[in-house]
Amino acid sequence: MTKQLLTSRLTAHCQLSNCRTQNAASFYLNKYFYKYRSRLLLGILFIFVSNYFQSLQPQMIRQALDLVVENIALYRMYDGFDLQTVVFSHFGKTLLYFGVVVLVLALLMGAFLFLVRQTIIVMSRLIEFDLRTEIFQHYEDLHLAFYKKNSTGDLMARVMEDVSKVRMYLGPAILYGINLASLFTLVIISMLRVNVTLTLWSLLPLPILSISIYYVSSLISKNSEKIQRQLSKLTSISQEVFSGIRVVKSYVQEAPMGRFFHDESQAYMDKSLKLARVDSLFQPTMLVLIGMSTIITVYVGGLQVAKGNITTGNIAEFIIYVNMLTWPVTSLGWISSLIQQAAASQKRINEFLSVKPEIVSPQSIVGSQQSPQSAIRNPQSAIVFDNVSFTYPDTGIVALRNISFELMSGQKLAIIGRTGCGKSTIAELLVRLYDVTEGCILVDGVDIRQLDLNRLRQRIGYVPQDVFLFSDTISNNVRFGRPEATQAEVETFTRHAAIYNEIAELPEGFETVVGERGVTLSGGQKQRVSIARALAKQPDIVLLDDCLSAVDTNTEKQILSYLGSDIADKTAIIITHRIYSLLEFDKIIVLGDGRIVEEGTHSELLKNKGYYYEQYEKQRMEEGVENGKLT
Repeated sequence: MTKQLLTSRLTAHCQLSNCRTQNAASFYLNKYFYKYRSRLLLGILFIFVSNYFQSLQPQMIRQALDLVVENIALYRMYDGFDLQTVVFSHFGKTLLYFGVVVLVLALLMGAFLFLVRQTIIVMSRLIEFDLRTEIFQHYEDLHLAFYKKNSTGDLMARVMEDVSKVRMYLGPAILYGINLASLFTLVIISMLRVNVTLTLWSLLPLPILSISIYYVSSLISKNSEKIQRQLSKLTSISQEVFSGIRVVKSYVQEAPMGRFFHDESQAYMDKSLKLARVDSLFQPTMLVLIGMSTIITVYVGGLQVAKGNITTGNIAEFIIYVNMLTWPVTSLGWISSLIQQAAASQKRINEFLSVKPEIVSPQSIVGSQQSPQSAIRNPQSAIVFDNVSFTYPDTGIVALRNISFELMSGQKLAIIGRTGCGKSTIAELLVRLYDVTEGCILVDGVDIRQLDLNRLRQRIGYVPQDVFLFSDTISNNVRFGRPEATQAEVETFTRHAAIYNEIAELPEGFETVVGERGVTLSGGQKQRVSIARALAKQPDIVLLDDCLSAVDTNTEKQILSYLGSDIADKTAIIITHRIYSLLEFDKIIVLGDGRIVEEGTHSELLKNKGYYYEQYEKQRMEEGVENGKLT
């Protein structure tokens, strides 16, 4: 008994939580309804006016039918008399009048339906645009750890598929829902004015209809969110396979990946078919109930005519009213499905919209003038790491432990160490892709957490270890950091990155589209285009993270010779596993296991006979062997 009571309480709690979640999802859209309230209110008004003209049509038909029934006997009374022709002519003109009135009412109804779509449907498209833009901008503001926790396919599904589901609620579902409510109200009022008894009998199947709608809605609610999550999974699989198609092909995994995608697609199809079966049962049920209403109307209406309570035309009027409700009533299942799917989609959207960016500008800057404390007063570019420690929030890996160093304006720093020692983490912390766990980082004597985030990043030319190019022309990829850069500047910086000649040899030159993630270029070419992009930004601080790992020795020497002049007056941090003898560094740091194990100038570190000395000797021997082979 206790176990059953506990289970029932848990079930009730879960249902209450789901109800609150759906309410929160719908409440989020209220700001958009308020923004476009004029269109929404006009749309509601136009729906009522259109349905008002529609509800008048059965009354005109009833009057015309009553006229026929009442005057047919009069017409036969004058059989054989000339007056019969006059009666027939008058009778025909009256029917023509009713026909014209019905046609005019139909035209008015159609005109206002057009206005309904120009208000409510257009409103839904505007909200779709605003919502999709808001989600995309929110994605851009979110921190790097968020993207490591969530797949790209899931992000895409929420900004595309889920927003489309929400739009179907904002447009068709609201339109037909209000249409049903208004038409139902006008029709029932018109029916009650004629005969209360016949109205109650005609609408007798409605309670069964309500129970059916509730049952179907609960089934749809359970399945809609499962379908959307499975669709996100399919999108993620497709995105990963297409992005890594070279790996899939090189490992001959086309067939296994195809089977995996087939199984996941089968799961999506099964869930969709289950929902489709529910929908397929709903509409026939609605049609049967409407048919029952028609039969009841004819039977009860005939009895009322026999009693003299109503006319024959009233039966025709009621039948038209009942059939007029056929589409709105049968569309309840579709509307309910749209609402449930939209609630599930909005819930998924809200899950990401509720995530707050962890890396933000200070509140003193947002929405106001830049404060004196956070302003970069002059480009001195002094960088200080003060006892910095960092643990990755998404994995819990400790990357840095008590890192401290100081770099004055115009100085050059090299950071060297084995793979996984924390070199790239220093670059990520400096551009605030993450915030330090302990300690602080200062630029011009100000903690970077107190600086405007955009201004900080605008001053840093960052080439990450994992270079990324957009599916665009080479020129536009170079201009990404500074869109106003001229073509001459683009060409100059590509020369400095030792990639100009290779670009010039391409059939379309700088207008060559590099493909997704720069797939048409080699690893070394992508690195050099990324270096040109960073230099084109003309930053105060240059931050290069192992960006020459994929280029040959001769190309490396060309780039380093240009870099020596390009960054001569800039503060520079170069992260590498190699030792660049062509560049003079004011300071060199050697990392090991997240700590500084060696620090000093080139000559000082060679005297220490540590890791730096070993790498230098190893590299010198390799270069000597290579030169010997070449000669």
